[in-house]
Amino acid sequence: MSETSPVLAAGSSAVLARPRLWAWAAAGLVLLAFPFYLDRFWLQAGLFAMAAAIGAIGINLLTGATGQLSMGHAFFLAVGAYGYCAFAGDGADGLAGLGLPGWLAAALAVALAGLAGGVFSPIAGRLRGAYLGIATLALIFIGQHVLFNAHDLTGGFNGRAVPPLNLFGIAFDDTELLVAQVPFGAAEKLWYLGLALLLAGALFARGVLRGRPGRAMNAIRDHRIAAGVMGIPVARYRAAVFVLSSMYAGLAGVLLALVFQRTVPEYFGMMLSLEYLAMIVIGGLGSVAGAVVGAVFVSLLPQLLNRYSDALPLVSAPGTGGIAPGEAARFLYGAAVVAVVLFLPGGLVRLAARRTRQPSGEER
Repeated sequence: MSETSPVLAAGSSAVLARPRLWAWAAAGLVLLAFPFYLDRFWLQAGLFAMAAAIGAIGINLLTGATGQLSMGHAFFLAVGAYGYCAFAGDGADGLAGLGLPGWLAAALAVALAGLAGGVFSPIAGRLRGAYLGIATLALIFIGQHVLFNAHDLTGGFNGRAVPPLNLFGIAFDDTELLVAQVPFGAAEKLWYLGLALLLAGALFARGVLRGRPGRAMNAIRDHRIAAGVMGIPVARYRAAVFVLSSMYAGLAGVLLALVFQRTVPEYFGMMLSLEYLAMIVIGGLGSVAGAVVGAVFVSLLPQLLNRYSDALPLVSAPGTGGIAPGEAARFLYGAAVVAVVLFLPGGLVRLAARRTRQPSGEER
């Protein structure tokens, strides 16, 4: 009986894994089919959620897995967004631009965000907790000053238009492309690009967390001194994770810029950094799936409230009385943060984890 139990256990785990595999495959097919059936509002909402998820994965690596508090995530999103505009712009609008191909401009913008994180990484490697949070908060004020005053580069208060991306001969703009007799505009084309970027970012982060770097990051988070005694270079890991988190933010900024089609300095303020912290707390600290779930919740909530404000009590369009959708969304996900901290410390992904563990309770 003891010789067959491993075989039975392997068989039962395979049976449990097969429905999960089919569920992921079905979800993937549904996501791929969305551009053929959804209107522009839902596609743009989904794209905002994808960009938010990419940025949330980055800050979850830093805050959730390594225990480093960062309040400057919005700064690196701005570096990615405006970096792409500067690299891809041709200067026809009177603003600085190098006129590089879109794919190269996007790659350089992500690298620029990583370089900005590398400049700050010596500080990130030596500070921790609230001290690092205050230090990174200074990045927001510096970034806002530059965005509003460097008119030749950023366009100042009015921002600047975002050059469309051209990749593999496809222009990700509003020029229509017929696919199975369905006209594809910018939102439909960017949908597949966003899915590819999110999948690549999630798989890479998952590999990092499940490998030796992830174990070292968790050791630093749980007990910094013990990690140093075990031979883990604490300062070097903290600095490296900060750079990696900055690159994720830069990639999210590039995708956001392509979706918005215009960069505006006001968007990249302190409130955006707070929203990213809310995303990882609500979804689940230290988890890639938690970052995605929290990003979807926080990014979609204000858009849904804005769309259905007429049918909701106390919520109305800005300037018409009542609570504006954006303010109502902040109240709701603020309450969600409190509820998660008090009653579900592992975030929303903990609910799914509990359900998947329940069938394994019946043994022998």
